[in-house]
Amino acid sequence: MAIESVALPKLSLDTAPEGPFYIPATGPASRPRRTLKDGDTFIVVDSHGDIGASPGGTDGLFHGDTRFLSRLELLLNGVQPLLLGSNVRDDNSQLTVDLTNPDIYFDQRLVLPKDTLHVVRTIFLWGDTAYQRLAIRNYGDHVVDLQLTILFDSDFADLFEVRGLHRSKHGLIGHASGAATAVLIYDGLDGKRRQSALNFDPQPAELTQTSASYAIQLSPKAAKAVFLTVGCGIPAPPKPVPFLRGLRAAHRALRRASQNASTVVSSNEIFNEIVCSSMADLCMLMTQTPQGRYPYAGIPWYSTTFGRDGLITALQTLWLDPRIAEGVLRRLAAFQATTYEDASDAQPGKILHEMREGEMAALGEVPFGLYYGSVDATPLFVMLAGLFAERTGDDAIIVELWPAIEAALSWIDGPGDLDGDGFLEYYRATERGLANQGWKDSEDAIFHADGRLAKGPIAVAEVQGYVYCAKQVLARCAERLGWTERARLLKAEADQLAERFDTSFWCPELGTYALALDGDKEPCRVRSSNAGQVLFTGIARFDRAVEVADGLLRPEFFSGWGIRTIANSEARYNPMSYHNGSIWPHDNALIALGLARYDLKRSLERMFAGLFDAATYFEMRRLPELFCGFQRSRGRGPTHYPVACSPQAWASATPFTLIEASLGLQFDPAANEIRLRNPRLPPFLDELVLRNLMLKQSSVDLKVRRHANEVSVEILERRGQIQVSAVLGRTADAAERAHKNG
Repeated sequence: MAIESVALPKLSLDTAPEGPFYIPATGPASRPRRTLKDGDTFIVVDSHGDIGASPGGTDGLFHGDTRFLSRLELLLNGVQPLLLGSNVRDDNSQLTVDLTNPDIYFDQRLVLPKDTLHVVRTIFLWGDTAYQRLAIRNYGDHVVDLQLTILFDSDFADLFEVRGLHRSKHGLIGHASGAATAVLIYDGLDGKRRQSALNFDPQPAELTQTSASYAIQLSPKAAKAVFLTVGCGIPAPPKPVPFLRGLRAAHRALRRASQNASTVVSSNEIFNEIVCSSMADLCMLMTQTPQGRYPYAGIPWYSTTFGRDGLITALQTLWLDPRIAEGVLRRLAAFQATTYEDASDAQPGKILHEMREGEMAALGEVPFGLYYGSVDATPLFVMLAGLFAERTGDDAIIVELWPAIEAALSWIDGPGDLDGDGFLEYYRATERGLANQGWKDSEDAIFHADGRLAKGPIAVAEVQGYVYCAKQVLARCAERLGWTERARLLKAEADQLAERFDTSFWCPELGTYALALDGDKEPCRVRSSNAGQVLFTGIARFDRAVEVADGLLRPEFFSGWGIRTIANSEARYNPMSYHNGSIWPHDNALIALGLARYDLKRSLERMFAGLFDAATYFEMRRLPELFCGFQRSRGRGPTHYPVACSPQAWASATPFTLIEASLGLQFDPAANEIRLRNPRLPPFLDELVLRNLMLKQSSVDLKVRRHANEVSVEILERRGQIQVSAVLGRTADAAERAHKNG
């Protein structure tokens, strides 16, 4: 094949967005978008199944943080077909689009009346390849002569370019073509060759560098199929398998992803749809890595390994499928930092924040090849390891990961405490890194009551709770393993941290904890949802927890759909802001676990009901990464956030976290017992059935029924020696804190 190369045009840096990693709105999209993912490959198409045919900008076939296809458009006799319907299969394995022809004229004469042809477009991903079948049937009573054209192209844009960053230099794009194959080639500045191979079956009548055309004649009721595969490769694309074989393989892989996990069915059909959508999204985002399965954070911007997102998603689903946590822990341990490197914010013991495979990361144009600019991933790693062992009874993983755990603790108590005051802080090593390194990592997310941005080093409230919880749970693990002195020391450190935290962070005039401490140890006296996550970790005194919870459910915070990231009375409040007034489902989910910990179930019910109502308005019953924080009004749904990832792993896990919190699920492997502590169901759920609830080698099916403000628990089936109990009264953690504080 002959290869022709052309240089990509230079892009100006003058229009770069203010924040270095800000994701701009991409303009109105005239067609809704559909998403599929398999492994390290994902595709974003519009409702017609096209790429680049309508405004929007995020369309494409992506692999390894690069867009391998930026245009794929179907034309019938030179015009766009009409949409009949577009649906992603319930398990996210394929997209099916039903199309028909519009009225088509030639020389001012109607030659093909609309609705004569039915085109079924089936798209799925498997093995770094996008598969497509076009099945065309003539429902008319005359022979139809049809010109079917597929337009294609690729800009090989780095994902960060698609997000809005601009580059002054690019590599070379080339083309090669055969009778039934077109190859798009990019020789990058990083020395890597990336190729998109388009294979057409049957052979087109005409194939150019950017289009394939078929001359099709269809008798009445006759049908014809055209197949297309697009393989993504660095340096060479994989060889595609036949369409039906690949489709069956894709279905089997998704079924395996959820095999042996617990399932949830309720008396509310809409809630069942939400749960099914969430499970399907989690399975799609789950990616097989050399260390095990890992939930990639979200599509389109975060389809890669993120430390914080993976850890929190694993925490949210620990009761449902603890195998997720196992893969997360092993992968993050494998990439734990071992050296100091300012460009990537790496320090020995730190847990990865983000990894990228694209050209810009390889060239250092963005610092995210292996990037460690996260203050919370490291304590969350320790915390998840301990909670996984407690959930499963598998202390062997603690022994296996102990070197990584000790390295993480050494970082927390050493370089992570920049000024030696006993709090975990962050301060980026270079100006190219993230300015804020907690989960609210926007440049303006951490501020004072008057709106001033906080100066570093910054100690964020919820992160101190993560450290507290990590040390508490690890102390229990060490005690079980016979490491008595280590257990005693960890427990003492946690208790001392709780006392320091209460002294330094509690703001009595606000009735909540400060958002953060700045570099001068001045509290950021801002009412934020971060205080709700403090409850999740158990570091809060019981009386403080009650006061925080009361504030979070007032109208300043609670919109009717969920709890805002900051109260609407704060200086930087903006309901359309990414972190300063929006509503994040996962944030609400962790707050819900905190409310359950302190037995504040009525507040939890209100939050659960609000998020349920919100989910009913979103397409596919899918909770997005975030949505706007406008107050709920009668007869209207929540307001979308225009560039939110959907699906997003921790948002997808949120319904399961809310179930866990409501039922007060606890697992005791030593006693082989599952406990429901003060279980309740929200008013929209009369009945909830949990099947295959696992504990060690045993499992059980449970039915929970609501009776006004009480519930009954019925064992439907028991497999193995497993016990189930419902415990009523104040939770152990809450009682302990209440007793401790009088």
